[in-house]
Amino acid sequence: MHIDGSQVRFNSLSLRDCMRLAWQVKDYQVVGPEWVASDRWDITAKLPAGSNSDQVPEMLQKLLTDRFKITFHHDTKEFAVYALVLSKGGLKLQETAPDPNAAPATATPKSLNVNASGSAAGVFVDLGQGSYYSFADNKLAGHKLNMLRIADTLSRYMDKPVVEMTGLPETKDYDFSFEISADDYRTMLIRTALRNGVTLPPGAERLADLPTDTLAAAMEAAGLRLESRKAPQEVMVIDHADKTPPTINQNMA
Repeated sequence: MHIDGSQVRFNSLSLRDCMRLAWQVKDYQVVGPEWVASDRWDITAKLPAGSNSDQVPEMLQKLLTDRFKITFHHDTKEFAVYALVLSKGGLKLQETAPDPNAAPATATPKSLNVNASGSAAGVFVDLGQGSYYSFADNKLAGHKLNMLRIADTLSRYMDKPVVEMTGLPETKDYDFSFEISADDYRTMLIRTALRNGVTLPPGAERLADLPTDTLAAAMEAAGLRLESRKAPQEVMVIDHADKTPPTINQNMA
């Protein structure tokens, strides 16, 4: 995702990804056919003069509604989730050291770049403004992530959504490194593949249900743990979306 000046570019994002960005929801809150998570799209659009990155979500809503002819309704669904909570001993993660060259937190960024790359060697995700995480070499590590982003990151590799319930302020950023076993690493890769609609060999799906005890131990050492709970969440249920929209290259208004 690249937002700079008058242009917005999304490369290789699913419709679910785009809706998550446009309506500011979690991916599990977008309910629809399998292709909305597996099919990928490139979107290029021009921003109106005088607009800024804060206005992109609303303009993206209009673009997606126009191009994909999306209709949906809101509903409430009870999910089996993991609550991200503090362990009894309290948080032991290191806060990210302040960057003296960083723009004030209240400033609207002039540009925004979010990039992800993945291969057999692992995954690296640059979230912009100095925030990033990697999943490689049997390790999940992050820099400058608040608890909401840590929960979102964990959600990508767990068998259930992770909901942030630590009570820590969103203004606090942390660095972390969770070392795990090769078996847990494989299980977590299979989970994220399934979440993104990847077709796996027969029998691989059952490995996604295996426990990831070494991740739990690494998190416990950092003062965090995941608790299984039931939680009602608002969802967007897609009633209709065109699977083959026209080329998405237009002005956003």
